[in-house]
Amino acid sequence: MGAGMAQLEGYYFSAALSCTFLVSCLLFSAFSRALREPYMDEIFHLPQAQRYCEGRFSLAQWDPMITTLPGLYLVSVGVVKPATWIFGWSEHVVCSIGMLRFVNLLFSVGNFYLLYLLFRKLQPRHKAASSVQRILSTVTLAVFPTLYFFNFLYYTEAGSLFFTLFAYLMCLYGHHKTSALLGFCGFMVRQTNIAWAAFCAGSVLARRLAEAWKAELQKKREERPAARGPCPELRRLLRFVCTQVLAAKALGALLQLTWPYALLGGAFCVFVAVNGGVVVGDRSSHEACLHVPQLFYFFCFTLAFAWPHLLSPGRARAFLGLAWRRRLPFCALALLSAFLVWRFTYAHKYLLADNRHYTFYVWKRVFQRHAAVKYLLVPVYLFAAWSVADSLKSRSVFWNCAFFACVAAVTVPQKLLEFRYFILPYIMYRLHIPLPPTSRLACELGGYVLVNFLTFYLFLNKTFQWPNSPDVQRFMW
Repeated sequence: MGAGMAQLEGYYFSAALSCTFLVSCLLFSAFSRALREPYMDEIFHLPQAQRYCEGRFSLAQWDPMITTLPGLYLVSVGVVKPATWIFGWSEHVVCSIGMLRFVNLLFSVGNFYLLYLLFRKLQPRHKAASSVQRILSTVTLAVFPTLYFFNFLYYTEAGSLFFTLFAYLMCLYGHHKTSALLGFCGFMVRQTNIAWAAFCAGSVLARRLAEAWKAELQKKREERPAARGPCPELRRLLRFVCTQVLAAKALGALLQLTWPYALLGGAFCVFVAVNGGVVVGDRSSHEACLHVPQLFYFFCFTLAFAWPHLLSPGRARAFLGLAWRRRLPFCALALLSAFLVWRFTYAHKYLLADNRHYTFYVWKRVFQRHAAVKYLLVPVYLFAAWSVADSLKSRSVFWNCAFFACVAAVTVPQKLLEFRYFILPYIMYRLHIPLPPTSRLACELGGYVLVNFLTFYLFLNKTFQWPNSPDVQRFMW
């Protein structure tokens, strides 16, 4: 019976992957016909990849406007160049815009498979319905609108997600040297992916601490009654963490597991010291800052895209009830959030000037409507943050600390509000919540399909021009 179910799940998975890839190929064809020239950041990425494809790897050939390392270009050359020898295609064809963009479509197939494997690893398999739920969840995340759109342009999103998911999968299976190597590949595609390599190490540490904490709780329960005083559980937890971290035996065992990540972290520190920062190339528009509200924007972004799982009358009542019961802490948290919004809100020049991005209209029509709007949104931020944290309560407190620390590391230093920076944190979040019912998954998938349809329709059909430029402009994420 189990073997039959597994075989049936395999058929479902193959059908889902084939249908998704077929639709993607049709959309790719439409993109290629409508967009024959590089668009937006492609004006930097595509010529650089073409220079690599032609064998020109000299630093003198590097475009100083590019801010990421050449991982995507090197992988692209490794994928498309063999077509010259296998099919006899000319270099002009192999290094064309269409071929280089197609590399991201191949990455999207890899991402589909990795998402499925991660759902199988992370989610329980004791229910018959879970097979359908896992496959439906995989399809849903594969067509997640912000990610899916960039599968058709030569951006770093698809490759960045591929190496990060692959590294995390290897980490979950205990292949830490392979995981660290893949984390290095992810870093070469986008430097901020080093945070997710750290998350892999953090997840190993969290798993060990959670196991030890469970044993500690059982031992304390048998030995004596619970401690008294303010926040006894929190005090006991902090004492436990300090003891575990400082214990030589436990520390040695952890280092034995996580040394590949430590080596990668050391290499990253050397890179930052030699390079003078995380960004390569043009740093004038990518200066790091303490943009704390980015966390609030991410929570709202997550609430908007995971609404079938996070929004319900019951959840709203639970949040309001909690806020009322703990009025003083809630008011203090609201005041702190308002202070962070006041002190650490930044508006990047691109956000204010580039009307091709959706974030331009969000900022203009919401945040710039009135100076008080950003403060009036604080209760929404708190509800969104509580909803996200509450949906992850099945994970240990140690895992949650590692996850939210990494989310902060990849979002807070970014001055520019751009939805694509939230792709990886959202995917990692969505992988770890309990498998939702099929009805909610169908609702989520239907919403994603609708958003994708509107996004592609606007991009392909609702073009416009700037007064001072003859180039065709398009709306995008």
